[in-house]
Amino acid sequence: MSPSPIAGSTRTATALAIVSTVLVGLMAGLFLAFDLSVMPGLAAGDEGTYVTAMRNFNAAIDGNALFGAVFLLALAAPVVSAVAEYRAGRRGTALWVAVAASAYLAALVITFTVNIPLNNELASGGPVAQMTDFSIVEKFKTTWVATNIVRTLLCTAALVALARTLVHYGRATAAVAGRPS
Repeated sequence: MSPSPIAGSTRTATALAIVSTVLVGLMAGLFLAFDLSVMPGLAAGDEGTYVTAMRNFNAAIDGNALFGAVFLLALAAPVVSAVAEYRAGRRGTALWVAVAASAYLAALVITFTVNIPLNNELASGGPVAQMTDFSIVEKFKTTWVATNIVRTLLCTAALVALARTLVHYGRATAAVAGRPS
C-alpha cells in the first residue's frame, strides 16, 4: 500500500520545518554568542584591540560561504515552508511558520540597515595604528550591541514559532497514522 498524499506532504513539510528550525537556531546561537561573550570580552580591552578583532570577525564572516548559506537559507526555508503549508490548507501551521519567517526577516532588516553599515564604517577607518578617533567603538558598544540583542531576541522568537510548528507536524503525523496526538 502506498503512503497517502497527505502523509508525503506532511513528511516534506516536517523536513522543511526541521531545516528551518536548525538554520534559525544556528543564527540565534551566533547572535547570542556575540551578546554573551564576544562583545563583553572586547569591551574589556583597549580600543585598538576592539577595532582589530571586530574587523577580523567581520572579514571571517563576510568571506564564509557556509555562513552566507545559513544566513540566507534561514529566511528562505521558512518562507517556502509557510507557502507550502498555506497551499496545503494547513493555515494554522502556515501562520506559525510565517511568524518565524517574519521575525527572522526583521532580524535581517536590522542587520542590513544598522549592523552592516557600522561594520563598513569600522572597516573604512584606516590602519588601527594610525587611528586617532575611536568614536566608532562607542557606536559598537551602544548601537551595534543593542541591535544585536534585538536580533538575538527576534531569532529566538522565530525559533519558538518553529518549535510550535514542529508540534503541529507531530500532531498531523500522528493523525495520519491513526495515533492519538
